[in-house]
Amino acid sequence: MIGRSVQTTDADMIKDRFLGFLIWQSFQSTLVYFLSKTLISPLLLSSSTTIIAAIFGFIFFHLSLLLFSASLFLVTSPQSVPGVSPVELFVGLLKPLFVHGGPPLPSDFRRRVRVTLHRSLFLASSGVSGFVSVACLSGALGLRALVIGLIYGALYVFKRRWVLDFPIIQRPVFFSYKMGVRKAIARAVSISSAGYLLSLVLPVFISERKLAFGDIVIEQIVFYFASCVVFLCWELNRHLLQVFLTRRYLFAPPKGSAAAETNPSDHLLAALEETSERSIVHHLAYLDLCMVSESNVDMWRRAAFFEETGETYKKVIAVCLKPLEQLTLDLSEGLGSSLEKSTSVSRLHEPFYDFQICAWSARIASSLTIRSHKEDRLGVAQLSGCNAATVSTLLACLLAVETSMGKKTNLKPSNTRYPSASIKWAPAGGGTVGIATSNKKDDPHYVKAYSLADILRTSIYQIVSNFHHEMATSDKDWITNGKPLYGSRELLVHKLGMFLEFQAN
Repeated sequence: MIGRSVQTTDADMIKDRFLGFLIWQSFQSTLVYFLSKTLISPLLLSSSTTIIAAIFGFIFFHLSLLLFSASLFLVTSPQSVPGVSPVELFVGLLKPLFVHGGPPLPSDFRRRVRVTLHRSLFLASSGVSGFVSVACLSGALGLRALVIGLIYGALYVFKRRWVLDFPIIQRPVFFSYKMGVRKAIARAVSISSAGYLLSLVLPVFISERKLAFGDIVIEQIVFYFASCVVFLCWELNRHLLQVFLTRRYLFAPPKGSAAAETNPSDHLLAALEETSERSIVHHLAYLDLCMVSESNVDMWRRAAFFEETGETYKKVIAVCLKPLEQLTLDLSEGLGSSLEKSTSVSRLHEPFYDFQICAWSARIASSLTIRSHKEDRLGVAQLSGCNAATVSTLLACLLAVETSMGKKTNLKPSNTRYPSASIKWAPAGGGTVGIATSNKKDDPHYVKAYSLADILRTSIYQIVSNFHHEMATSDKDWITNGKPLYGSRELLVHKLGMFLEFQAN
């Protein structure tokens, strides 16, 4: 019953945010439409427009933007999700026709097909919306408006602009919206200019009506201005959707209510455990947990994690360590396959699609471990083994990420308590690890790996700084027994020793 009610509430939250986005975008589009019509009307070749035509132009302009906004919402995702190629789609759809009684299509394949369909729909809606919107503004029809719409849609999909960018600092809606208006204007002008230049090739192949030179110049100015206005509306809508979908949502009952006294963490845990891992609600739950763990705004919610049974704290730490453990396993598998097949680089790229969740997880686990030093009066964090699991998972994940970047940690015997580990960069020609392509500094996957390694390193250093005396006197309590997810237990102990000596970099 709790899971079902939570899913209903979360679905209502997303629906309310989408409706709020549509209302805001209608207001801003109306303002932009009337301002642009006021500026463009003196340049129109046929300035005589009836009231009915003006009303229909206004209505169809908003309908075209509604189509674009709806498809924009469908294609938007909190993480980079791959689609399917035409060949994969063709083979995947034909296989059930020739293999009778075979297994059904995998869920991952169906999800990728759905993602591809959403992107195709967005591409088509961009072309249709561009054609209708430019016609409503300029009063003229033409294939060039369809072309620039398709160009915008293709650039949007190709550059992965559909991935939500969660802000580091949460601000009020209006202030967050105002922060991105200038960037939206600059991007709209640049994209419309590129689309206008590319669309100039159409008149070479398609004959247009004959006009005087002066009328041709005015027509080109009107078309360029109209395309800029349309792209401005699209960029503002994209920015507005980002603002609405990335706002923090409190997964908690009202403070002072009966639920806040009995089960203040149930809603948050249900959102973390029961929602889809790639959904917006799942990301918002991690964002909420991260802010509760790192700040002192909702201390009553964090205090509920350290209840006497320790079950809540173990569940919270488990959901935080799960993405890091999965990342470590995926990287370990990818590194193992790259030793056998030097061309298996995509196996190292795909795990970083969950970069945002992994970054939040590392920060949450580190913050809660640090908070337990003073706020965990019953010692549930240490007694339950969560502290050791957290440090071991962070160390193993860091070693796997550093190896995927080209770093190698070798143990050398020494007379000191913690033998120092030498960290080397793998040679560009391959050698022990065939991932030379991931050493490119401009590769977006390398950037994510570098950022995540920095977050993991910072998280471990924060724990070490707060528990330095305990770790220095009893290091075995901070590394779990058994084989870790990556490397060996001895390697994790030596890596922890580097952090204790403040030599890990």
